[in-house]
Amino acid sequence: MDTESPAGFSAAPAPTTFVVNVIHAHPGKQEEAFAVIQDVVHYVAERKEGFLWSTLAKSTDGLTVVNIEAIRGAGNVEEFFSDPVFAAKFRELDEVSRSEFHTYTVGDLVLPKRVTAT
Repeated sequence: MDTESPAGFSAAPAPTTFVVNVIHAHPGKQEEAFAVIQDVVHYVAERKEGFLWSTLAKSTDGLTVVNIEAIRGAGNVEEFFSDPVFAAKFRELDEVSRSEFHTYTVGDLVLPKRVTAT
C-alpha cells in the first residue's frame, strides 16, 4: 500500500481551487453531520483524481461542521456531483443539517513575518 501523500507545502500561491462546505447541523446532530461529510470526503479521496486534500472540523459550540477541500479545478465539482453514489451520499446531509458550499481560487498566500532578535 502506497502511503506517500501527494499533498505538500508551497511558499507561493498555486492554481488550486478550494471547496468550502459549511454544514449547519440540526440541534444535537453535529456528530452525525460530521460522519456524513467524512464518508463523502473519503469516497471522493479514494476515487477522484481531482481531489487533492481535505480538512474536516467541528465547531466547539456544537453547531457546525466545515469541510475545506482542495481540488484541481472548479470542473471537479461537477464531476463529483455527476457520480450518483457521491450525490446520494451528499444528500444524506439534508437529514441532519442544512449546508452550503462555495468554490474559491487562491488569490494570495500570507505567511507569518517574524523579526528575529540579533
